[in-house]
Formats: sequence, structure tokens, C-alpha cells
Amino acid sequence: MTNTNRIGALEVFPLALGGNVFGWTADRDGSFAVLDAYAAGGGNFVDTADVYSAWVDGNHGGESEELIGEWLAARGGRDRMVVATKGGAHPAHKGLRRETIKAAAEDSLRRLRTDHIDLYYTHYDDPSVPAEEIVGALDELVREGKVREIAASNIEPARLEEQLAVSDREGLAKFVAVQPQYNLVSRDTYEGEPMRIAERNGLAAVPYYALASGFLTGKYRPGSTVESARAGKAGAYLKSERGPRVLAALDGIAKERDVSVATVALAWLRARPTVAAPIASARTVQQLPALMAIAELELTAEETERLTDASA
Repeated sequence: MTNTNRIGALEVFPLALGGNVFGWTADRDGSFAVLDAYAAGGGNFVDTADVYSAWVDGNHGGESEELIGEWLAARGGRDRMVVATKGGAHPAHKGLRRETIKAAAEDSLRRLRTDHIDLYYTHYDDPSVPAEEIVGALDELVREGKVREIAASNIEPARLEEQLAVSDREGLAKFVAVQPQYNLVSRDTYEGEPMRIAERNGLAAVPYYALASGFLTGKYRPGSTVESARAGKAGAYLKSERGPRVLAALDGIAKERDVSVATVALAWLRARPTVAAPIASARTVQQLPALMAIAELELTAEETERLTDASA
């Protein structure tokens, strides 16, 4: 199994380190420690967004980018890291009008302390803006050398196809990736038409909520109490029929392979069609090894089928 995957012109580690916790549940020192450990383990793909973490009292958005930018400046080696961020949801730059996209990207570049963003996503589609305007603005960023590759997150299939068609028709920069919600307990959020569009157009998928807000780490069990900002969302999966069934299948394979439940869940996702690198975040260094082990674990066809059947 190769330890890198391609997203357009980018070579990435098969686990994208989620930056949503930086400036939220991980402070500066904790964020630096996680980033250091991820890079030391061979990781090179960091995912963030300009809106992280505006939902925290006292924050304004951009805190995650600022911490990543500070870390990049302190450690050097910017060219060894693939930095992905998203625009269009920051409180000061909502939507995808041309001027909004351009201003949001400039602010992200400043916070990240870099002259280019490797992978730039539209965070949410903006149906009020014509596809031509969105793609045109992204193309300008690519031509200016401020963005290397472009991508889309949270976009309906019809709008994705429309924007891809504009790129083809006008000879503009074209999406190389999509970022859907996708995991063992949330399959219909990507499988079906979204995945087929990705396959037809050679798009890589970089799924978020890869561990279902922590549920697929196995720490949420009947009668258990977990101290986490996402405990309510993750614990809700226990109330479904699918959740406990998936946990049982994960437990069995994890025991047989002597790996963590989280590693097995991520390995299943990595093996799915179009998936290049699931996104998972770590609040502490101790949480990282189970995530990064995805680079070494290749499930058998029988193991993959057991998980696929359990999650149906």
C-alpha cells in the first residue's frame, strides 16, 4: 500500500489532519504538539477553514489558520506541507461572490503566513451566485499563483456538475477534489450520484466527519460518559440500529488485527472508491497514532465486506 495519494498535482499522506480543533479544544501549545507529531510521523496534509473556530465565545474565525501559520513559520519547511483551507463561511466573508472569494483567500493567506494555498475549497455552495462567477474567481486565484488546486465542499450534485462544466467549457481551473461528509454511519451523504460525479471527473474525495464526531473511535458505548465537546452528536449514533452493528464489526476486526477501532474505520474509508485521504482531528498527541496507522493497515476483501454489510 502506498503511503501517499494524489489530489490533482498534490501528493498527500493518506490521513488529512483536521484543524477544526486548533483554537477550540486544543490551545496553542497543544496544537503545536499535535502538528509536530503528525509531521514527524510522515504526515504532510493539514485541513482547515477560515471560519474555524468562530463558534467559540470570544473568537472571530481564523484562529485555526493563525495557529497553523504560526507553526509553519516557526518550524520552516512550508513546501513539505500541503495546506488545505476553505472560504465562504467566515463571518466577514460569507458567500461566493467574486469579491468575497478573493478577499477571503487574501485573509487566509495572511493568517497562514504563506504566499499560496495548496488546496482551496468553497466551504459551502452559494446558489445565488452563477457558476461562471464562482469558477472565474477561483481561476483568477490559480492564475495569480495564490492557489495551486481548487475543490468544493458541501455542494449539491447538480451544482457541482454545472461548475465542472464551466471549467471545461471556458478552459478555467477545475475542481480536483470534493469534501463530503462520509463515514461508516453516514454513507448516503456521499455514495450515489456525488460519488459517481467524482468518478466520472477524476475527483478525489477528502471526507470530513471520517470518525463520526468520535463515535467510530469506539469510546462511545452504552452507559458510558465521554467528556467531549462533540459527545452529544457522537452518542446519538448509539440509538440507531446501524451504530451498534458497526461497532460490533469494528471491534471484531480491531481485535483480530491488533489495532484500534479508529484505525479500522479509517482504513475502510480509505479503501472506498475516489477517497484519497479522510480527515480526522486530534486534540492531543496521544490520539494521533491510531489515526496515522491508516497508512499501514490494508483491510482484506472479507474484512471490508463485513464492515460494508454492517453499515448498510
